[in-house]
Amino acid sequence: MDERLIAENLGRSGSHLLFAGQDVPALAVQYGTPLYLMDEDCIRARCRTYRSAVEAFARPGRILYASKAAAFLQMFRIAAEEGLSADVVSAGELYTAYKAGFPMENVWFHSSNKTDEDIAFAMEHGVGLFIVDNFEELEAIERIASERGTRQRILLRLTPGIDPHTFDAVATGKVDSKFGFGMETGAADQAVRRALAAPHLLLGGFHCHVGSQVFDSDVFLRSASILFAFMAKVRSQYGYTADQLDLGGGYGVRYLAGDPIPDYAASIREIGAHIDALCQGFDYPAPEISLEPGRSIVGDAGLTVYTVGMVKRIPNVRNYVSVDGGMTDNIRYALYGAPYTVLPANRMDEASEMLCTVVGRCCESGDVIQPDVMLPDSTCRGDRIAVCTTGAYHYSMASNYNRLPRPPIVMLRGGTSYVAVRRESLDDLLQCDQ
Repeated sequence: MDERLIAENLGRSGSHLLFAGQDVPALAVQYGTPLYLMDEDCIRARCRTYRSAVEAFARPGRILYASKAAAFLQMFRIAAEEGLSADVVSAGELYTAYKAGFPMENVWFHSSNKTDEDIAFAMEHGVGLFIVDNFEELEAIERIASERGTRQRILLRLTPGIDPHTFDAVATGKVDSKFGFGMETGAADQAVRRALAAPHLLLGGFHCHVGSQVFDSDVFLRSASILFAFMAKVRSQYGYTADQLDLGGGYGVRYLAGDPIPDYAASIREIGAHIDALCQGFDYPAPEISLEPGRSIVGDAGLTVYTVGMVKRIPNVRNYVSVDGGMTDNIRYALYGAPYTVLPANRMDEASEMLCTVVGRCCESGDVIQPDVMLPDSTCRGDRIAVCTTGAYHYSMASNYNRLPRPPIVMLRGGTSYVAVRRESLDDLLQCDQ
C-alpha cells in the first residue's frame, strides 16, 4: 500500500497519479495548469454522510455548508441538491448563493464585522437569519429591521473559552478571540438581555465555533455542555428557552499520512447522544442542533496540479522545485505553515529520493508551497506535481498577486469532467481598471 495516497479518491496506474479514478497528467494536458480538480462524487457523499447523521438525532438537526471553504456557483448548487443549508460571511458569498438559486431562507449570515450595507443587502435578499457577533451589530440589525418594518431572526455567537488545541490562526473559541460574546466576561449574558428587549429581533438561540482541523467530538461535547448550562441559566433568569443551538464546524481532513482517519458519522452520533443526555439532565426541550462543516466536505475532494518549470540544486544547502502556481493559488503555507502531501503525478512509480522545497513563481522569498518534500531525483521541467487536499481555502483565498490569473476549477464526476469555474484570462485582470 502506498502511504502517500492519503485519501480514498487517490490511486495510481503505472507512473500516473489517479484522482477520482481519472488520470491526473492527462487532465493537466486537457485543461492546462495550474489546475484545481474537485471530486464531485466525494463532495456529494460527504454531504449525505453529514445530513443522515444529524437527521438521526432525537430532533432532526441541520447541516450548513460553510461556504467560505469554497464558494462558487456550482458548489452552492450541489449543496442545495443535497439538502444542506449554507452559512455565508460576506455579501459576495451571499450573492453567489442567491445567483445559484440557493433557497435564501436556508442561508445564515456570519461575520464579525457586517456593515450596514451588508445587513440591508442580506435582508433584501431574504436571508434566513443572522449570527450576531457583537453589540454594534446587534444594534445595527435592530435599527435596519425597524426601518424595514420587519422582525429579524438571529442567533447570538458565544465564546465558551475552549481551546481546541489546533493552530492559533484557526482557533476561535478562546476567551482572547475577535469572535463572539464572551461567556466568562459577562458579555453573553448582556447580549441575551439586549436581544430579548429588542422589538425587531427574534432570538432563535445560540451559536459557537471553537476552531478548525479537529478530529474527534471532544470540542463539540465540551461546547455543548457549557452552552446547555448557560441556556438553563438564561431560562431561569429570563424565561427564555432556546429553540436552536449551532455548534459550528471544525472537523479536520488528512493533509499528511500521519493524520488521523476521521469518522464523521461516528463523531456526530456521539454528539447526538450527548445532547440527549444534556436535555434530560437540564430538563430542557431539545433544540434544533446545527453543524457547519466546510473543510471536511470539500478538503480532500480537491487536488491542485502544477507543471514544474525549474529544478535548482544548491549543493549542501537546498534543492528547489519551482512550479507554475504558488501563493496566488495556495497561500496556506505562507499564511500559517499548513502541511501538505506533494506527489510526482507523472513519476509515481519512481523512488522519491530528492529532498526539496516546492516553491511558486511569485517574486517573494516566502512563496513556498511546501518544504521538505521528497520527489524523484529525475524531476525536471515539464513534470506534473500534485498537491493533495486542496479543496478548502485555496480557490477562496486565491489572489492575482503579480497579476497572475487564477486557475480554473474542474469538477470530476462519474468518470467525466467539466469546468465549473473557467480559467481567468489576462483580459479578466483588467476588468476593473479605468
